[in-house]
Amino acid sequence: MSGAVLVPAGAAGGAPRWLRSLGLALGLLIVGLVAFAAVFGPSLVPHDPFAQDLGNRLAVPVWMEGGSWTHPLGTDQLGRDYLARLVYGARISMVIGLATVIASGLIGTTLGVLGGFFGGRVDDAVLFVITCRLSIPVVLVALAVVGLMGSSFTLVILVLGLLLWDRFAVVARSTTMQVRNLDYVAAAWCAGASRAAILWREVLPNIATHLAVVATLEMALAILLEAALSFLGLGVPPPLPSWGLMIAEAKDYMFFSPWVIMIPGIALFVLVFGINLLGDGLRDMLGTQDAR
Repeated sequence: MSGAVLVPAGAAGGAPRWLRSLGLALGLLIVGLVAFAAVFGPSLVPHDPFAQDLGNRLAVPVWMEGGSWTHPLGTDQLGRDYLARLVYGARISMVIGLATVIASGLIGTTLGVLGGFFGGRVDDAVLFVITCRLSIPVVLVALAVVGLMGSSFTLVILVLGLLLWDRFAVVARSTTMQVRNLDYVAAAWCAGASRAAILWREVLPNIATHLAVVATLEMALAILLEAALSFLGLGVPPPLPSWGLMIAEAKDYMFFSPWVIMIPGIALFVLVFGINLLGDGLRDMLGTQDAR
């Protein structure tokens, strides 16, 4: 089973400090802008993302000849405003990413902390569960489950949350095994603290920084998987404007109106890129790197 080993950041070399700081700032800026668009964008965009205008189908963006500021990013094949759908799609991506991280983080962190803290048979059972999970192809299982049960917003979150907890478990287990032998945990034992109190007050706060880095990676992966499922017609059901669904709907027009597939594709790339920059920046700021 492969896993991440935490070593001091300086030992692994890497990019200069100013470049890492710039990456963190850029990642925060991108994720912050998308989060702002997800929360406040729908109230600022004047158009309804679901309103159709067949007489204004595939209107070009404002930077192309014939474009208009009425629809700055143009319209899709049904005449729906592309900017409104892009902004609403940001909300869907962020909600799915955050909800998946919360669900998978609770499962993985619980298993990893229990296995790392108690050791013995408990750890053997946790390792067995992690190994079983790693043997399961995530994309194929997600496709099978969603294909059998039907696509829905809630089902996508549940499926991804139940499939993406392994990194949380591996990192939580390894860091808990390091923390449980430190002096402040021994002092808590001597003070008569219970196991639950030690786990909650001593262990979890001191492994939370490592889990925060994992959360950024899992969030980016969840957003990509949701887009892939939606592209295949098994993710967020229409007419919800998921970015993956927008790409799927635009593929028939990509040769005549290439911007309809480029705009959501670029938005998806920029968001995932920003989340990964944020994760790398947090990893460097917290003083740990992954050595594989």
